[in-house]
Amino acid sequence: MKEEGKARQQVRSMFNSIAPKYDFLNHFLSLGIDYSWRKKVIRLLSEYHPRKILDVATGTADLAIAAVKLDPDEIIGIDLAEEMLEIGRKKILIKGLDHLIRLEPGDSENLEFSDERFDAVMVAFGVRNFEHLDTGLSEMYRVLNKGGIVAILEFSKPSGFPVKQLYYFYFRHILPWVGRIVSGNNSAYTYLPESVINFPSGNQFLQCMSDAGFRENSHRTLTFGIATLYSGYKK
Repeated sequence: MKEEGKARQQVRSMFNSIAPKYDFLNHFLSLGIDYSWRKKVIRLLSEYHPRKILDVATGTADLAIAAVKLDPDEIIGIDLAEEMLEIGRKKILIKGLDHLIRLEPGDSENLEFSDERFDAVMVAFGVRNFEHLDTGLSEMYRVLNKGGIVAILEFSKPSGFPVKQLYYFYFRHILPWVGRIVSGNNSAYTYLPESVINFPSGNQFLQCMSDAGFRENSHRTLTFGIATLYSGYKK
């Protein structure tokens, strides 16, 4: 594996530290809307009946578990943060899905899989954490089969009044305060709004996908633009 960069080390350490409270805060701070967002990813993929699925930056495996509804032969989830993966493995065991889902430590910018290994690659709220976005997207393209689909769910920046104003107030003041109190981490939930604000969303991100080789790229905004679902194909 390539030498890990400083940004990746920081991301790994941060997510390991908040792992015990991650699921609770994820659902609480999104007011439960994150469940419906993941369902939209699965609905999109269901049209293509993928047999082998890779979940990049799987975290505690919520999206990987949701993908079981697609009735695939195999789901592999990778993440830098081993503490997050351990929580995910426990959830998978409780649900009796360990025969179908496998979680592995892995670097999204150096995927240890052969070319054209998967029919679908998916990511939920992980691409903005890539140290080198172009490298991560290129790796996802490499391991995707020809004709395969990539589905990327990520936070975005709403632009309409008054959602934009409420969103930024919540993201900059309420979310970091609650996240800090519950998780005990002073930086993790300050990092979240900063990473979203700095992320090249919308058409800018579609161009990043095109540069990585994906074609017929499109995006759909969700919940007044708070999140966006991107998709593309390997031709």
